Amino acid sequence: MCGSSTAARADAPKSGGAYCSTAYAEGLTSLSAHARELEAKTPAYSYAVRTSATYECVSYAANGDLLKMQRVVTAHGTGFGFRVEGNSTLLLTNEHVAEWPAVTDDEHAVDTVPIGCKRVADALAIVDDDRDDYAGDDIPLERVVIDAPTDVAILRAKTKLQVIPWKLGTSANLEARDLVEVKGFPLGAFRATNVGKVVSSHDHDEFRDWDHDDFVVDALLSQGNSGSPVLAVSCKTGEFELVGIYHARYSRGAALNVVVSVDQLRSLITTLKPTPRAKPDAQVGLDGKARQLVVDAAHGRGDPPYFSFGALTAKVTVRADDTLVFVIYSAEFPKVSRPILVLEDSPSVDGTTFGELGGAYLGGAHGLRQHVIDGTTGPLLSRALDLARHDALDALAYRSAREAGIGSRAESTSLAQRKRALDRALAEQAGVTEELAALASHASSTANVLSLVEIEAGPSSAVTTTASAGVPEPTGAAAP
Repeated sequence: MCGSSTAARADAPKSGGAYCSTAYAEGLTSLSAHARELEAKTPAYSYAVRTSATYECVSYAANGDLLKMQRVVTAHGTGFGFRVEGNSTLLLTNEHVAEWPAVTDDEHAVDTVPIGCKRVADALAIVDDDRDDYAGDDIPLERVVIDAPTDVAILRAKTKLQVIPWKLGTSANLEARDLVEVKGFPLGAFRATNVGKVVSSHDHDEFRDWDHDDFVVDALLSQGNSGSPVLAVSCKTGEFELVGIYHARYSRGAALNVVVSVDQLRSLITTLKPTPRAKPDAQVGLDGKARQLVVDAAHGRGDPPYFSFGALTAKVTVRADDTLVFVIYSAEFPKVSRPILVLEDSPSVDGTTFGELGGAYLGGAHGLRQHVIDGTTGPLLSRALDLARHDALDALAYRSAREAGIGSRAESTSLAQRKRALDRALAEQAGVTEELAALASHASSTANVLSLVEIEAGPSSAVTTTASAGVPEPTGAAAP
């Protein structure tokens, strides 16, 4: 069981020596006789993990018929046992080994699968290697914990397997030149042990969905090694300790391989729950105070109240009746200034919540037309309003941080992290903006056409219409 290795033994190094003067050793000569014996007699605890997925892709034939095809993809990685629970075993690996993208896109591409395909099935199993084509003795795996920011996953095998005999180390104590040993399946082809050195003891990875601390080693690793345990030799005990999980490499570097630091995984390994992350750019709660921030910004004399809404541009204004008007422009803005959507955000009665969805107006060829909110479009428009509120608040917070100035490296790092988080949040809104654009494209251009100026002016020019059982019909007159 991970963490069960004993403390210092009689045959552990006494003085450390020139190559073991810090927490971890620079060479295998510091490995105790007991540790060598235990490592030699312990059965393998790293396993080849086969991960497969089926994607459904939709296209159209030349005659317009809808076509559906399926693509099956397979990859291999490494997992290692760390705890036995009853008759089952828990294993650690990478999230990108255990999970395939739900839908393929530019940020979540899958080899041989077109963009825009949906995952409809997947499977995980322990196999002998990538050539193993007999499924009879494969060991199925199920997901227990998936933590995308750390790129770590915990899997369960419903059988007893060998687990790593070494305890958790302290990755913060690693230094450049410390030796590491990696046990995995390079290319999924065979079980291998690779040895290398720490070349950088601390790095922070914020590529795409990742957000974690790691360190860099020069061991010769490859695809298939993902999820491998990374061990270092303790100068105190002369035994191996688990200091990280290999997860990626620098694509433009040679032997620059990145390891997720174990220190940030202790809670996840113990509780089987992802550790909540407090971020400086965490979204402000949508309450009355948050609404007042937007109102003040709309009334202010600073930057115009524009902000990003996914890949689109949006703005917010406030009317005399305290209604916020969120305006979302098309991808052609500012060449085309006609909005595709305008949402009214009415103040709540008691002022404790942010507000309530009022009217919705879709942009047509000749102007804006009031949209009847129903059970089909209501959830999409409510979601759009919620995102617009958050996007406006996040943009205001980022601008305030920039205007406050950068007086230290910590403030510079915090501002950069805030911007990356904002960019990630906006990138995730692509689906909503596409649905809104499609909704606007079907808007009528003949009846009750309004201008943006009329809507921003207030009820005397625009009315709210909601079609649902038990909701009164509008009493105001729409502009011709």
